[in-house]
Order: sequence, then C-alpha cells, then structure tokens
Amino acid sequence: MRTSKTNKKTSNPESGVDSRYKSIDEKLSDGKRLMEARLKRLKGLSRDQIIKAKLIQLKLKMEEYVKQPVYKNHDFFTSFLSDYIDTIYEKRIMFAKDINITPVSLSQILNNHREPKKEFMFRLMLHSELTYKNICTFEKKTWYQVYYHEKLCDTMANQDKWKPAEKKYVKIKNAVLK
Repeated sequence: MRTSKTNKKTSNPESGVDSRYKSIDEKLSDGKRLMEARLKRLKGLSRDQIIKAKLIQLKLKMEEYVKQPVYKNHDFFTSFLSDYIDTIYEKRIMFAKDINITPVSLSQILNNHREPKKEFMFRLMLHSELTYKNICTFEKKTWYQVYYHEKLCDTMANQDKWKPAEKKYVKIKNAVLK
C-alpha cells in the first residue's frame, strides 16, 4: 500500500481573513494610509457637507435602531418585577415591607394601575444590588433600562393614537439646509 504525502499548510487565522497582506506591519501600514486619506477628505468638506453627512448618519442610525423589535401589549417591567419578587419572597407583602412601601402601592404597580415613583425605583435598585451582591454582578441601571425601554416601545407602537393629535402643533418655519 502506498502512502502519499500531502501538503498540509498551517494557516494563520489572522492572515487567512485577508490574504493581501503578507505581514502585520503591511496590514497596519495600509490601515494607517486609509485613515490618513479619510481625514484628508474630511478636512476638505464644507460645513454644509459635514452637516448633511451627520444628518444622513443620524438617519441611518435611527433606521437601524427602529429595526429593533417593538413589543406591543406586553408589560416587561412588571413581569420581570413579579418574577424577581416571587423568586425571593413567598409573599409579596414581605418585599413591600423590605422596601418600605405599602402592599397596596406594590399591587398597583404590578397590575399597571400606577407608575412606579422615583423612590420605588431607587429602593428597587438598592434591593437588587444587595440581593445580587454575592451572586453575580448586577448593573444598577438595569431596572431603569427595562422600564424606559418598555415606555419607548409603547410610545412607538402607539403612534397612530397620539401622532394625529400632536401633529397639528408641530411646524417648521426655517429649513436647516437648502
């Protein structure tokens, strides 16, 4: 039986991505030249061109953001809060006592009859910080992010309700760009 020798090439993952470069120095040099060309072109733009470019960039960023899911008719904040409380406590009244609010207030928040007050959010942040202290890291801002993301999604999902009434109050007298 014959054995054949095969040429096995060891491939470098860094150079395999773009085979135009034979070394890292060559790749870095090319990147530096590209950056210099971009800066030179940017310096040559007029103020109006820069404003237009920034407006286009902003538009593209907003369009990309809009592609993110907008959830309708779902209360993520209260759902997460309920799960949080129910995981730690047998009865929700115990959580209410621990953060010094009335059980009625907690119930109204959980059932979307009342918006959480600033004090509630502060206490929830502190409570979570203490709860997760020995478990894992928990960003203090997480509850606010969940709450306001839900508000944003709700606002965007319900534009057809508020937009017609508000549109009559908005006018543009002077155009920014001609």
